[in-house]
Amino acid sequence: MRLVEGVAEIDDLDAFLSRLDEVAESFGVTIQAFDARYLVGREHLERAVELADRAIARDENVARDRGVEILLYAAGRRQIDDALGLGVGEGRVPTVILVAGGEEADENAAADALDVVDPAPTLGEYDPARVRDFFDVSDAEIAATDGDLPAIVRERVALLDVEK
Repeated sequence: MRLVEGVAEIDDLDAFLSRLDEVAESFGVTIQAFDARYLVGREHLERAVELADRAIARDENVARDRGVEILLYAAGRRQIDDALGLGVGEGRVPTVILVAGGEEADENAAADALDVVDPAPTLGEYDPARVRDFFDVSDAEIAATDGDLPAIVRERVALLDVEK
């Protein structure tokens, strides 16, 4: 799994997503873009990929597309429309693009071909209020656990399997 970080200036979301699809198809990989303000770290995406791949292997996936299934797990949601809030939108967006599947060389080549972001560190630069709102994390939940916000979000990702 490779992550491409940067800031995307998205004037036309369909064109942006089409470019990602072109690169994915060209290199035989899965590519999914995320709004970095919602991602609490690399482990967040690693766990989402692991669980999405497990669901696909067990024929328990909700989405037909691997990238969308990864998005569902990363969002901790079973409804695609709800999970899309974790994706990118039009405007200037801090972005993390996940490239996964295939050989490491294919992932690296696909990541290098992604010319849709201005490189910048974005992973781990999440907005706590935005994350808490999206994942519905209350003050009471934070007070009742030993974990921090990233741990609670990773738990939401893992619990999606239980909620099926």
